[in-house]
Amino acid sequence: MIRFAPLILASACVFAGAAHATAANDGVDIDTAAQIYQAAAVREQVRASLVSMPNKLRAMFATDAGAKLSDPQLDAVTTAAVRGFRIDVFEPPALVALAANLDAHAVKKSMQFLSTDLGKRMVAADVAISQLDEGTIDKIMSGEITAPSNPQRDLLIKELEAAAQSTNSAVKIYINIGRSLAFGTAVGGGMDPVAADDRARKSIDAGAQETMAHSMQAPLQRYMAYGYRDLSDADLKGLLAFLTSPAGKRYVTAYNAAMNAGFDAMGRRCGEEIGESWRELARVQPTEQPPAATP
Repeated sequence: MIRFAPLILASACVFAGAAHATAANDGVDIDTAAQIYQAAAVREQVRASLVSMPNKLRAMFATDAGAKLSDPQLDAVTTAAVRGFRIDVFEPPALVALAANLDAHAVKKSMQFLSTDLGKRMVAADVAISQLDEGTIDKIMSGEITAPSNPQRDLLIKELEAAAQSTNSAVKIYINIGRSLAFGTAVGGGMDPVAADDRARKSIDAGAQETMAHSMQAPLQRYMAYGYRDLSDADLKGLLAFLTSPAGKRYVTAYNAAMNAGFDAMGRRCGEEIGESWRELARVQPTEQPPAATP
């Protein structure tokens, strides 16, 4: 399912992460979950989405007027993003969450779908769009670059976006990576992590979340429409049939839980690296007081 680049590259949704979904049973083992992970080419997509993260993080901190960070502090953010947003940080918690939220039936049906011609073409499309450069993806999400459409196809894309829970997942990921950064920065900087997490949690209320979801939905649909532009309407109906089936719904839940867990881990690691670096800078330049990160 297409979603990585929007989470990282869209100006309205630089970060992400959500609480892990609760499994309805004991799940499956890691090796079994890894089969789904590999068949869906998750590693390739996530790795491509992380390329721009250091610049995105630096820009976010640099534009925080209240922080007034020095160049050394911003350099520390860039370095921390390189160290924290890595595929080897993402994968362990992502695989655990994926395994916990799958069951044998969902694995069987998902593997059957992913091994079909349609499933393989879907995955190929997901990988291809995730590897586009940042400027092109921004143009796609803003509507400057569009895919051929008609009312029927537009409706199918909307239904696919809803079935994949793309917008809700992106909002949760944005909020929780912000919280992870705040928590990690507090831990690394020797501050109170509970207070930092509480501030981050309160900074985005239900109204703000609803506004964020509204602003993200159309760009995500444009991104999905462009990524699947070479799939026919019949193909899109086939994707929708799988995603709305009992096994497909379980796959969506597990997939989103994996993304949430992986991005949460990377955000926390990055925050800890930032906090430690800022604390070290404060020892050398004691007049500088690095602030806690906010989402």
